[in-house]
Amino acid sequence: MTSALAEASMLDYISPVDPTETHPVKNNTEFLYEVKTQKAKLTQNDIHNHYEIAMQRFMQCNVKSAYMDFKLLIKTIVPNDYAYLRMADEMAEIGLFNLSEEAMEKATDEEIAFIQSEDIKKFYFPKNKLNDNDEVYLAEIFSNIMYNAQSKEAANELLKNTSLLEKSDYANYLVALGLLKTGDLKNADLYINKALKINPENLNYQKLKIEIILQGNNPKTAIKVLANMKNTKLYTDSFNKKVNALEQYTLYKTEKNEILKKYYLGYYYFCLGEHPKAIRTLQGAISTKKKYNRMVYALMSEIYLDQKEYEKAENFADKSLKLGGNNPKALMVLGKLNYKNKNFKEALKYFKDAESKNDPLPSVWIAMTYNQLGETDKAKEVNYKILKDHSDCYQAYYNVALQDKDREYEYMKKAVAINLSFIDGWVGLVKCSIEKNNLNNANKYLGIVKYIDENDFRYYYYQGLVYKAKGLNQDANYFFKKCLTINPDCDLAKKELGI
Repeated sequence: MTSALAEASMLDYISPVDPTETHPVKNNTEFLYEVKTQKAKLTQNDIHNHYEIAMQRFMQCNVKSAYMDFKLLIKTIVPNDYAYLRMADEMAEIGLFNLSEEAMEKATDEEIAFIQSEDIKKFYFPKNKLNDNDEVYLAEIFSNIMYNAQSKEAANELLKNTSLLEKSDYANYLVALGLLKTGDLKNADLYINKALKINPENLNYQKLKIEIILQGNNPKTAIKVLANMKNTKLYTDSFNKKVNALEQYTLYKTEKNEILKKYYLGYYYFCLGEHPKAIRTLQGAISTKKKYNRMVYALMSEIYLDQKEYEKAENFADKSLKLGGNNPKALMVLGKLNYKNKNFKEALKYFKDAESKNDPLPSVWIAMTYNQLGETDKAKEVNYKILKDHSDCYQAYYNVALQDKDREYEYMKKAVAINLSFIDGWVGLVKCSIEKNNLNNANKYLGIVKYIDENDFRYYYYQGLVYKAKGLNQDANYFFKKCLTINPDCDLAKKELGI
């Protein structure tokens, strides 16, 4: 399992400890220790190694040691809400809910943390809280099912623990997961139903229910469960993407037409970010039938655009539209390409043709294009209409923030609360903080920008402004120069250096 957190690069957020300096905590657990921390900074590889070692231990079913390592990371991260919330998500995914909650509670910005935490809980959290020992025991079961090819043994062991199954919805979920992996669909369905009876709102349980149904003889019944799942309002971008991926997989498994099956499978791979696999699958869906090729070409154009292969993106978008019909994906690709090339009037036509009540994205780009054309009132009107209909559209919050100085800070925070990895929003918060001369906040947000992408030139430019505001001109110039090594065309950094 590769973690985004493990790949993070803001390494000076972690303080190391001497693991030998411990004493038992009196909390009725058999293995937890209070760790005496020391203040220091780790090198770039230390945080990566710390997380990866912990995850390797978890995957090898050395869960107690992994638990200690993860707990240590949460305890010693220098305050950083992005890191806490990413950690909360990853701990919940592997069933360490108490650690997930501990990470959530460390986050200090309630506006950002609340939305993220609520979606993590909706998706993963059991109804009945587990004590630490039961949680670690069940995490060992999860590890053996997922990573150690011991699904049957793990499920059978858990089936003997009747007292835990009676009180824990999550324990019933794990039995269902193990039985699904052994091919025992009948009993897998029985136990996921028990989990859902206790906790019908849990989206991860609903997801497993769908996966069990899809392996059976009547896969179309999964569509009803999926519809119910989609009715649960999720505000964060990452969890909505999970549901979208599951929808494409469900369509793939329930579709009879072989061409459409390949289309949905390709779409599923695209949702997972597996672009080469998506393209290969979609190439196999190209046929002699125009109505299918329109869809296939349009999706291929979107994938190529995502990969920055602009010529191929344009080629396949054109192919799609030439076959008739106005495929929104193809129209959006051509609109974005024209926008990139500053052909704003042409871009606007494509975005308007792609407009949809259900999808706010074309309207987001319409507003951006109006702004480029100097029609700022129209842009603002479109953005506010998007937010009225789609309160989870982080791009619209960001665009409104750029236009409304009085609410810029508020709307930037809403944007990153919905999409925690939206680096433009974090950069916007840095800019707002510097303008308000709140250098502590600027540094906090700069840390997050670097955490997400240490090669973003804006991090170095704004870090230079912070040092300049402190009167540290030599340090400021170092960062302005560093900015230009990454982006030689950054005029703002050139201006600061007098170039």
